[in-house]
Amino acid sequence: MFRKSGELARACDVVNDVVARRDGSAFEPAMERLVRAIRKARAAELGDAVERLTPALDRVALSGGGALAQVVGAIAEENLSVLPVLVRRAAEAMEEAARFAALHREAIGEPPGSDFEPAIEPTLERVREAAPKMGLTGDEAVALAWTWFSGNDWVQPVLYLAQRKDVRVALPERERLTRVTTASTELLDTASWLLGLLQVLDDEPLIVLHRGTGRGYRVTISGVGDNFQLSTLLAARLMGPEAQGLLPGVPPTKAMIAAASDGEQEIRGGLVGQFNLVGADGQWIWNEGRPADIPVQDGVRVVVLDPLPYSRSWNSGRLYSRMSPTVTVDGPLEPAEAEAWLAKVAPANPTGL
Repeated sequence: MFRKSGELARACDVVNDVVARRDGSAFEPAMERLVRAIRKARAAELGDAVERLTPALDRVALSGGGALAQVVGAIAEENLSVLPVLVRRAAEAMEEAARFAALHREAIGEPPGSDFEPAIEPTLERVREAAPKMGLTGDEAVALAWTWFSGNDWVQPVLYLAQRKDVRVALPERERLTRVTTASTELLDTASWLLGLLQVLDDEPLIVLHRGTGRGYRVTISGVGDNFQLSTLLAARLMGPEAQGLLPGVPPTKAMIAAASDGEQEIRGGLVGQFNLVGADGQWIWNEGRPADIPVQDGVRVVVLDPLPYSRSWNSGRLYSRMSPTVTVDGPLEPAEAEAWLAKVAPANPTGL
C-alpha cells in the first residue's frame, strides 16, 4: 500500500509511464526529476519509492536502464523487496555482456573496455556496420553495445547491497548469479568484486590451532573478504596474556584492527602480519586468497597459526568497505582435543610452494 502521493511518488509514476511507453527521449528528463525528488524526500518516503519503481526496473531495457538501476540500488536498503529484480536484471546484463563480447570478437575483434567512455561512439558505429556478421540487425547490435557499456551500472547495486550479511544470506538466484559472474570477471570490473562477495563465508566454523603452544580454539567467522583480513582479525582475537589462555606475541594495533573492521581501510604505515596461516594439508593459506579456499578436515576448515617465515605488510585492512566482519572465539579446545587436532594436520610446507 502506497502512502499519499507527493513529489517523489509523482516522479516515480512518470518514470513508470515513460518506461511503459518506451519513450527514450523522455527517459532522461524523467530520471532527472526522480533524482531531484529523492534528494528532497524524507527517509520514510524512500521505501515507497523503491516499491513504485520496481515495475519500471523490471521492464526497462538493459541498454538504457542502467541509470534507473543505480538510483533504485542507492535507496533499496529502505525496501529490500526489490532485491530479486535487481539480481535478475544484473544477471541478464552480465549474460548480455558475455554475448556481446563473443559476437564482437568473432565479427570485429577484441571489444573495448566496458567502462571506457571514449570508445562508446566508435563502437556503436562499428557494430552497426558489422551487424550482419553478428547475426543482428543494426538496431539490435547498437542496443547490445549499449548493454555492454551499461553492464557495470546493473551489477553495482547488487555489489553494494551484498556487502550486508542479511542480503548475502537471502540472495536469490545464487547459482545463476555465481555462474554468470564467474563468466564475466574479465568483462566487467564489478563482476569480479561481486564474485568475491558470493564466495564470502557467513556463520562459518573454524578450528584454529597454534603449534607453538599446542593450543586450539573454536572460532566462527562472517563477512571476511580475504585472508589478509582474516589474519589480522584472528591475531586480534587470539593474541594476549598467556595466563588467560591466549597466544604470545605482539598483537595488531587498534588502528590495524579498525582497518580490518569498520575504520579507515588504509592507515599510515600499513598493516603487518603476526602469523603464517597454514591449512590442515600443510600448505600455506595465502593472504591473497579467501577463507572459502581454506581446506576442510573432518568437516571443518582448519587454520594453523605458525611463525612468520619473513615479515609481511600490506596497505588495506579489508576488501569491502561496507561489509562488517565478525570473528568470534567460541571457546578454547580442551588440551586433549587440541592435541588430537594437531596430530591430524600435516607439517607446514617450509616454502609454501
